[in-house]
Amino acid sequence: MRRIYDVPSVEDGIRVLVDRRWPRGVSKARAELDEWCDEIAPSDALRKWYGHSPDKFEEFGARYRRELEEPERALALRHLRLMTAHSRLTLLTATKRAEISQAAILAEMLRA
Repeated sequence: MRRIYDVPSVEDGIRVLVDRRWPRGVSKARAELDEWCDEIAPSDALRKWYGHSPDKFEEFGARYRRELEEPERALALRHLRLMTAHSRLTLLTATKRAEISQAAILAEMLRA
């Protein structure tokens, strides 16, 4: 898990952006993405409610995990799991604090 603003590394393996919106100031060439999996991102309503407030992270995680049970998101999660079976996977996000983002929750779920 890394911020998309970090310099890409050969150790990243497959680079997947897991945000709903394209990050400001990052060209597609500079991002060096293998995939943009926007269907795995939290809903706009959940994202706006959360606002990356550390106090809300636990509840955000619970709500986001419920959203990941929805068919489209569940399929996207399975797709990410398949990628981890074949290569190293780096989840990318534009959030300032990746450790309290959907990328952190996804990384935890993929490690389990």
